[in-house]
Amino acid sequence: MFIIDAHLDLAMNAVEWDRDLRKSVPVLRQLEKGMTDKPDRANGTVSLPQLRQGNIGLVVATQIARVETPGTGIKGWQTAEQAWAHTQVQLAWYHAMEAEGEMVQIKNRQALDAHILAWNNGLPNDKKPIGYILSLEGADSLVNIDYLHTAYNYGLRAVGPAHYGPGRYAHGTNANSKLNEQGKDLIKEMDSLNMILDVTHLCDEAFWEALEIFNGTIWASHHNCRSLVNHNRQLSDDMIKALIEKKAVIGAAFDAWMIVPNWERGVSTPTNTNCNIEKIINHIDHICSLAGNTNHIGIGTDLDGAFGKEQCPYDIDTIADLQKIPNLLLKRGYSQQDCQKIMHGNWLGLLKKTV
Repeated sequence: MFIIDAHLDLAMNAVEWDRDLRKSVPVLRQLEKGMTDKPDRANGTVSLPQLRQGNIGLVVATQIARVETPGTGIKGWQTAEQAWAHTQVQLAWYHAMEAEGEMVQIKNRQALDAHILAWNNGLPNDKKPIGYILSLEGADSLVNIDYLHTAYNYGLRAVGPAHYGPGRYAHGTNANSKLNEQGKDLIKEMDSLNMILDVTHLCDEAFWEALEIFNGTIWASHHNCRSLVNHNRQLSDDMIKALIEKKAVIGAAFDAWMIVPNWERGVSTPTNTNCNIEKIINHIDHICSLAGNTNHIGIGTDLDGAFGKEQCPYDIDTIADLQKIPNLLLKRGYSQQDCQKIMHGNWLGLLKKTV
C-alpha cells in the first residue's frame, strides 16, 4: 500500500548526524558501529532506499533549528540568524538530493498529482524520487515575518510554531504560556499564505489560542493520545475533539515513550515495555473512536528524530516495516478503505487544499 509519512527529520540526520541517506539502513548501521556521540548511533531506521522498499513515496520533511533560551537546559543557537543559517544548510541538502534524482519537492497541486500518479504506476520503486513537502519544526529560525515569505517562496508549506520549551513565537513541550504578539502575527500570516499550521509541540495554552486565530488547514503531524500516555506532549481528548471539528489530521508518532506509559530513559526498552505496532494502533483506535470515523488519523512516525531502534516499536526494524500496519488494522476490524485513508488518503485530502 502507498504510504505518506507526515514527519521525518531527513536533513537533520544528513547534516547533523552525518548520514548519507542514499545508503541502506544496514550499511549506515555498520558505518556507525562504535560511535557514541549520539544516543541512536548504529540504531537508525530511515534511509531513502528503505523508504522506497516500504512504498513510502511521499513524506513531510523538516527543517529544524531552535534558539536557546538561557536556563532551560535545551540546547540551541544563540540567535535567530544563526538558526536561520542552519535551516538553509538543511535546505541545501534537500536541493542536493533533488539534483541527484533522489528526491523531488512538492510545491503545488500539479506536482502532487503527478507524483502520486508516478508512484502508483505499477513499476518498481528503485529509481523513483521520494517526494517531500517541506515543513519547519519550531519557528525560532524565522528572524521576522519577512523570512516566512522567503521560506514560502522556496517551498515551505507547513510550520509548527513551537518545539521544546520556550520559543520565540510560542512555548512548546514542557512549557506553558499563551502566544506572544509575534506568534499571533506569524499564525495570521501563515493563514494568509494558505500554509498548514502544525500544532505538534504547542503547549496547551498556545494550542487553544492558535485554534481560535487560525482558519486554514491544520494538522498534528506527529502526536499520540494523552489519555493513554499522560504527558503534556500528547493530545488530550478535548484537543483531539477540537482538531476533529477543524477537519484536521493527526499523525501517529513512533517514539516509544509516547506509545507506552511509564517509559524510563536509559532503563526502558521496547521489549521490556512490550512496545510494538499494536500499541500504536491503540492510539489510532482511540482517535477513531472519538471521531466516529477514520477521517482524522494518519502516520507521522518521527522515526530517527534523535532516536532509533532503541526507542521505537520492537517490530520496526526499518521504516519499510510500516507496511505491517494495514494487516494489523484489518485484524482490528478496519476496512481496506479505512486502511487507505490512514496510510495516505487523509494526508492527501489536506495537501490538496494547500499545496
